[in-house]
Amino acid sequence: PLQDSAVFLNRRSIMSFTPDVSRKSGVGVIPSPAPFFTPRPERRRTDSFASRLDRDKEVNVQVILRCRPLSEEEQKSNVPRVISCNELRKEANVLHSVANKQVDRVFTFDKVFGPKAQQRSIYDQAISPIVHEVLEGFSCTVFAYGQTGTGKTYTMEGGMRNKGGDLPAEAGVIPRAVRHIFETLEAQNADYSMKVTFLELYNEEVTDLLAQDDSSSRSSEDSKQKKPVSLMEDGKGCVVLRGLEEEVVYSANDIYALLERGSSKRRTADTLLNKRSSRSHSVFTITVHIKEESMGDEELIKCGKLNLVDLAGSENILRSGSRDGRAREAGEINKSLLTLGRVINALVEHSSHIPYRDSKLTRLLRDSLGGKTKTCIIATISPSAHSLEETLSTLDYAYRAKNIKNKPEANQKLSKAVLLKDLYLELERMKEDVRAARDRNGIYIAQERYAQEEAEKKARIERIEQLENDLNLTESEASKFRDLYVAEKEKLLDVESDLKNCKRNLENKNKELLDLKENYIQVITKLNEREAIISRMKASETSLIDHAKGLRSDLQHASNDISSLFTRLDQKDKLESENQSMLLKFGSQLD
Repeated sequence: PLQDSAVFLNRRSIMSFTPDVSRKSGVGVIPSPAPFFTPRPERRRTDSFASRLDRDKEVNVQVILRCRPLSEEEQKSNVPRVISCNELRKEANVLHSVANKQVDRVFTFDKVFGPKAQQRSIYDQAISPIVHEVLEGFSCTVFAYGQTGTGKTYTMEGGMRNKGGDLPAEAGVIPRAVRHIFETLEAQNADYSMKVTFLELYNEEVTDLLAQDDSSSRSSEDSKQKKPVSLMEDGKGCVVLRGLEEEVVYSANDIYALLERGSSKRRTADTLLNKRSSRSHSVFTITVHIKEESMGDEELIKCGKLNLVDLAGSENILRSGSRDGRAREAGEINKSLLTLGRVINALVEHSSHIPYRDSKLTRLLRDSLGGKTKTCIIATISPSAHSLEETLSTLDYAYRAKNIKNKPEANQKLSKAVLLKDLYLELERMKEDVRAARDRNGIYIAQERYAQEEAEKKARIERIEQLENDLNLTESEASKFRDLYVAEKEKLLDVESDLKNCKRNLENKNKELLDLKENYIQVITKLNEREAIISRMKASETSLIDHAKGLRSDLQHASNDISSLFTRLDQKDKLESENQSMLLKFGSQLD
């Protein structure tokens, strides 16, 4: 453990020991956030280069599928198996018949483990890399999701330890992660400190499983009463758990003891589907501060956080046989899981509104789904044909969750001096509280009045949360309507512009039509005149033809007369020639 830190000698500290993120001192390094501090997502920058860098940092949520073997009762009843797992191809195949028609569906995940998979192989292949990320200063979350009776608690907790202190083969993710963290830190010979919290979410109420029981009330019913924890937000939109105690641990056995103590307080019940059904969600958080090699005089401490979540299983009330209080528990469980499903769908579809605030479970997991945490989901299913509907629902949710993108960021390193200063200030505040209680110098009220005021305070907080919920929904709806109004207004402006253009075009077309009509009338008039001229020309042509025929006949007659004239002329020339010759002959005779 860190030297020079006297507070680490105390076996118990409260959650406020975690430094306040709003307080800066020393070199200005922001201390690590308290468990489940979930900052609101920042507005995206419009810069293309920055958005491209943000996309490069995005990491898909890792989804692991585990299929449990058939139970002894299912084997005795010869229940058919409808799920087959291919670990090499990372596929789960669902074979079932609908209306006498065989349906074959295949789901692909990051890793798939069949009924014969061992706890050790699941941890080594899927969870061990996440623990290494925690030791590098990242916040990581592992949670199990599935129907009741599919092995979520067994996967997360399993067998804690044997009498000799060694882990059994059935040890789950939590005890193996604890041993892995301590072995790694001891092998590195690192200076470190570690704190754990263990909370339960039952009927939308958060309780502390590590809180000490009140010795004054130890009845069977009162022993189940646990310390209430307030879930609220600070001014920066971070989810804060007020009243959640942190236990400082020094060895893996310390954590195993705390796990056994907290698990014994967790609410379970016997149902038709599961002999020891978890009736609440549990979150076990390990926060480790590791001192890095000093750079000069300044010593820096990196903070890693591992959230291990065991969700209560969804169940069919009719099939589980739940009645009265158990039915209400099942209803609350199904409600929170349905909200988780809506959050997954909204994140996958990139919806503008993510319904984190609809359930305390989604508020706790806010940073793990779409935030700055590295997340691994272990989906557990049953191969039984009787659970086919719930199995398909789990497979669909898990398959969609693969598309959720987180932006993991390493927790900011803090100065050792800053951490110690905050711890000493917190110690002084606690001493003042103890002194005031010892001197009876504080404010004391009756137990009934205190309980009443606490109930009223809780009701007001719930009312405020409900009003904030309604306000967020109203703002989102108003934003949608505003966007719709702007879009419709733009459409209206476009339509008006188109209408003006149409009117202008109509006027131009009307003018062109009038011009065309005038031209048409003129053309018709010219055509009529042309037809009259043509008719007159036809009459003239007819008369010309008749006249030409007359001229032709006259020409024929004239030609005949000319021919007879030439004949007579030839006769005349012949006669004149004969007369000439007779004249010459007469002249010679006269001579």
